[in-house]
Amino acid sequence: MNSMFKYLGVSIALYSAVTFSAAEDEYDYFSEPPSTVAISGELIGQFRNFKDHAERDSQSNTNVSLAFEPEFYYEFPDSKDSVIFTPFFRWDEADSERSHGDIRELRFHHVASDWELGVGISSVFWGVTETVHLVNIINQVDGVENLDEEDLLGQPMVNLTLVNDWGNLDFFILPSFRERNFSGRDGRPGTNTVISVDDAIYESGAESKRTDVAVRWSRSVDVWDVGLAYFHGTSREARFSEEAEYGQNSFSLNSYGEVELIPIYDVIDQVSIDVQATFDAWLLKLEAINRSGQGDRFVAAAAGLEYSFYDVAESGIDVGLVVEYLYDEREFKATDDDLSLAIRLAFNDISSTELLAGFARDLQNESLYYFIEGSRRLGDSYKVSLEVRGVSGVENGDPLIALYGDNFAQLELGYYF
Repeated sequence: MNSMFKYLGVSIALYSAVTFSAAEDEYDYFSEPPSTVAISGELIGQFRNFKDHAERDSQSNTNVSLAFEPEFYYEFPDSKDSVIFTPFFRWDEADSERSHGDIRELRFHHVASDWELGVGISSVFWGVTETVHLVNIINQVDGVENLDEEDLLGQPMVNLTLVNDWGNLDFFILPSFRERNFSGRDGRPGTNTVISVDDAIYESGAESKRTDVAVRWSRSVDVWDVGLAYFHGTSREARFSEEAEYGQNSFSLNSYGEVELIPIYDVIDQVSIDVQATFDAWLLKLEAINRSGQGDRFVAAAAGLEYSFYDVAESGIDVGLVVEYLYDEREFKATDDDLSLAIRLAFNDISSTELLAGFARDLQNESLYYFIEGSRRLGDSYKVSLEVRGVSGVENGDPLIALYGDNFAQLELGYYF
């Protein structure tokens, strides 16, 4: 265990050495086994078409963007140590806030017999449910990529994992905080309410320089996969208010005379549980959190099941039915009392054709959020994807009003190498 600490101080230097040696591409075959170098990635062109006319003259009903995400992987000779570097770039023709770059990963990873250590910038995803991802709290959401909140900004971290028979124990030290990015005034969807991209309000005096901590225990036992976690730090989820917060105004006026809401980031404590159980064709899922620090302590949960029909009518197609109930004690959340239904099709063909379609319906009013996601490979290096997302029947005061009028269809063509 003592040897793990030496990696904390040398990870950045090791990465510099790795980059230099890979560029030289020289190797003495009489000294040690060769190292592993791998380069992969994706280049994606995206087209969006919005059903309704834009609310502002500067917004368009169509939009084109390009995304590039290469991955560079290096494994040190005669060891299980590795370095991974994954930058991300997007250009968007309309929204300057969506044109951005990020380092998704720049991490040194050491593997020992009963522990692992990761140092650098990385992405961690927790959760099992389909509709929402309540327990996923380590990384900030990349808010301009998609509405499903599955794209994450890279987070600086030190992650120590202890591997034992009684489960895995992950410790996280998270120096610095990353604000969530939002679409600009000219972007779509989700800009019916303009959000300031230049200002933020923090509870912590350290603001974005605060160091957060988290710990998670996880274990697989028979058909059960269980995770328990605790997080203390700045909430990744911004809050908005119409009143002064922490001695600052929570809104401002932009140059167009429009009210801009300023994101508020509170210091929170959160405990969470995620559970998935597999019984033949059945999947049972649960995510639940208990959080303090954003007003009154509250509970939120998502629970559901998925049942799969395999090789339906000997067609080779698998059909999965997903049902989830969403509950949140916060009144400003769209998923405060909702039922989500979805169907998943896996065609099991040579082109890996897949389709997921569903909706979430508020049980207290007529608000409905719907989505369709489909994809198919074209040869060995290309994939075409289709998405449709939108809302209907939204009442005034419902959080989904932020998406009203921005229903869209999205077509992507990706090249993978």
